[in-house]
Amino acid sequence: MTKRASDVSVSPPRRRNKYIVAPLVLIAANVVLFALFFVWPAVIGLVYSFTNYTGVGAFQFIGLDNYHNLFGDSTFYDALTRTLLYAVLFVPLNFALALLAANLVVNKHAKGASVARVIFFIPWLLSPIVVGVLWRWLFGENFGLVNYVIEKLGGSAVPWQSNADLSLLVVVMAASWAWTGFSMLLFIAAIKNVPVSYYEAASLDGAGPWRQFVSITLPSIAPTSFIVILLNTINAMKEYPVFVALNNGGPGTSNNLMVQYIYETGFKRGQIGYASAASFVLMLILMAVAIIQLIVNRRVENR
Repeated sequence: MTKRASDVSVSPPRRRNKYIVAPLVLIAANVVLFALFFVWPAVIGLVYSFTNYTGVGAFQFIGLDNYHNLFGDSTFYDALTRTLLYAVLFVPLNFALALLAANLVVNKHAKGASVARVIFFIPWLLSPIVVGVLWRWLFGENFGLVNYVIEKLGGSAVPWQSNADLSLLVVVMAASWAWTGFSMLLFIAAIKNVPVSYYEAASLDGAGPWRQFVSITLPSIAPTSFIVILLNTINAMKEYPVFVALNNGGPGTSNNLMVQYIYETGFKRGQIGYASAASFVLMLILMAVAIIQLIVNRRVENR
């Protein structure tokens, strides 16, 4: 007896299971890694911030004492102020250098653009420690190349390391030099996605290169600019290795940023609980910066 077609149950092809299981396995692996290396340390750090933990032995819960003491600590405010100043100097300089480099290498009249792109990108491949050492050789007060040239030209040696403001400025230049390549690549990708017809129409209307850059390029790459500013801001607020390699946050402790303050408090003074509280304050500041920039970016895009 022949079965009707409606009576025959059709089982789904077995290949579909592969498309269900494989993504779940990949997602599960990432969830486990994220929980293991990000969520769990964050939870432990939050717990420690309410304790008097010193790194060894047992600890006691002391409530909000660490946070109360932190907001009365002038050293904490000095580190936070210096960190914000560093970010205010670093982010615009890096943004300008990266945007300038990107426009130069994508210009149709530029020669050797591929070589220039590699040269600009090489500093980003270097370790921050190496970057700090290189710039220390350049701006050392007694042995630096820059002061040697200045003195040969008849000038006086500049106190690049013993003056706190000049010392911070050298770190800003070194970090901007190292990060320009990464930001430049983001800008190159964004500029190349701007339709050429926009520039052709603007040329027919008599717009010059500067007018085209302001009216076409900048608005078209606004989302990428937002990403660059956000990443650079977060990177600046967490800067540590370049400072340590270049001047160790000096002279003295005048250029100790937040991460260096947290490191020395936690690992050199054995105040893990207190350092954990400072870490969470820094995390809240970074989250606030990210949220504010996200809101501003959405308002710009909705115009």
